[in-house]
Amino acid sequence: MVIVERLARLRALMKERNMDAYLIPTSDFHETEYVGEYFKARKYMSGFSGSQGTLVVMLDQAALWTDGRYFIQAENELKDTTIQLMRMGEENVPTIVEYLNKHLPQNGCLGFDGRVMNAAFVESIEKAIEQKQILLRYDEDLVGMIWEDRPALPSKQGFFLEETYSGKSTKEKLADIRKEMKDVQVSAHIITSLDDIAWILNMRGWDIANYPVMLAYFIIEETRAYVFIDEGKLTSELKANFVSNQIEVRPYHDIYDFVKTLPHQNVLLNKAVVNYAIVHNLAKDVTIIDRPNPSQFMKAMKNDVEQSMNKVAHIKDGVAICKFMYWLKQNVGKQEITEISASDYLLSLRKQQEHFLEPSFSTISAYKEHAAMMHYSATPETDAVLKREGLLLVDSGGQYLEGTTDITRTFVLGPISDEIRLHFTTALRGFIRLAQAKFLHGCRGMNLDILARGPLWDLALDYKCGTGHGVGHLLNVHEGPNGFRWRIVPERNDSCILEEGMTQSNEPGVYVEGSHGIRHENEMVVRKGIKNEYGQFMYLENITFAPFDVEGIDTKYMTQYELAWLNDYHKEVYEVISPYLTEEEAQWLKEVTKPIA
Repeated sequence: MVIVERLARLRALMKERNMDAYLIPTSDFHETEYVGEYFKARKYMSGFSGSQGTLVVMLDQAALWTDGRYFIQAENELKDTTIQLMRMGEENVPTIVEYLNKHLPQNGCLGFDGRVMNAAFVESIEKAIEQKQILLRYDEDLVGMIWEDRPALPSKQGFFLEETYSGKSTKEKLADIRKEMKDVQVSAHIITSLDDIAWILNMRGWDIANYPVMLAYFIIEETRAYVFIDEGKLTSELKANFVSNQIEVRPYHDIYDFVKTLPHQNVLLNKAVVNYAIVHNLAKDVTIIDRPNPSQFMKAMKNDVEQSMNKVAHIKDGVAICKFMYWLKQNVGKQEITEISASDYLLSLRKQQEHFLEPSFSTISAYKEHAAMMHYSATPETDAVLKREGLLLVDSGGQYLEGTTDITRTFVLGPISDEIRLHFTTALRGFIRLAQAKFLHGCRGMNLDILARGPLWDLALDYKCGTGHGVGHLLNVHEGPNGFRWRIVPERNDSCILEEGMTQSNEPGVYVEGSHGIRHENEMVVRKGIKNEYGQFMYLENITFAPFDVEGIDTKYMTQYELAWLNDYHKEVYEVISPYLTEEEAQWLKEVTKPIA
């Protein structure tokens, strides 16, 4: 098997260097959630194609850690590779650090590419195995030595996002960041997270599929700044923006030598994001102020223009979804439709919308038992033909000049069991309860997650992921630091206090292996409500407009308040979307959004 052969070649390189283990994360040089083709080293070495996972290769064994979204998929893809699946968060499953501490020999050697490992994670490993006197080798990309046909780094030109869409200039953003730098008394701020850099510089690009950013590093000083990027990717508008803000352009790879020259003063950076090689190259007497980038919170709290534009994007997206639902309901069973052809048709509808750029992630089009895999991706080998029975789950989104969308609908294609109908209705009840939330300022997603999970927990059901995540503005579809989750997990930054302007997804679901999967998802914006003697109340404003499939609902399980919310929502969907539909589509939408009791 090809994976076994690659592991053998890697182990040969490890032996030459006296390495006892080699660690391969799912990451690029910037700790990006979704990475470009050049950086898919973990997939190349393991065969596992999920977006999250870490591979540890030792001379006599190998193991891969991933989260609950990918357990079923990873089990299938790791079959016959000799790689053991480690189900993160499950009982009696060791963490990566615990595994290394157990299996690395005294005075052994751990290797990794220091450019794709964040400094905080490496330091946590160092601390945990300190007593073993382990040597760290971070200066070689062994996978790159094996990967003969490795894709090239991207080179396509990006674009400048006008203030019509961004709502704030780079000058204003730099001034806000420098004020916070002054408050914490730092002379330089190192930023490597691509979404922060894109947001600050109003710069977007095509270096990662579905994620409109460009590979770059950014250093802000008191009066000047430096961007490390392939200059060939810059338009005249981007260059002009840099010049007007005293930003000097340097070659992309020069960052590692440049940081060695930083003044021996205080430097602000986030070790959970900045890679180990950069941190290790700083002068020893530089004082690191390790904290989240100020831009992270600024970016998460969308300004008025971003919020207004985002609503426009969601109306366009709602039109595409409603047209898709109409087409699906009219044609399933009459013509051959597969998971992939359905996904392709939805993409064609999005492409009809003005200012559509690309999907915001790879569409999940999952029929029947395939939907039990939360991040299932149809292939020619698995591409199921849709029939007039069961459920089709479609999780999709778009990148528009006006914003980023993310929506999931579960469509009833024909007869379903009473159990599936119960699960469909219960997940929708959880969705509605969270959508109706009123809460005091100071609450975090952890305080509200029970609203969505409560109805499912009453049935002793749960789902192995968060209930919702932040969403960027023409940026990454998963954006920290806000989210909905009942506990803090180390792999996710989503537990901050919910502030006005933050965009959130709400997506509870049910996943039964071998049977079905259900998810209901909208995006919402955190808003201020009334303020009284108890404090500032907050609520969630819906910005997604598409009907839920009422054919999956059993109203006997719903309260009058839940039904009232659903009927009001469907009324709004019809009012907002119907003007953009054909007469036949609008009549259909009127029928599927009429009140139910």
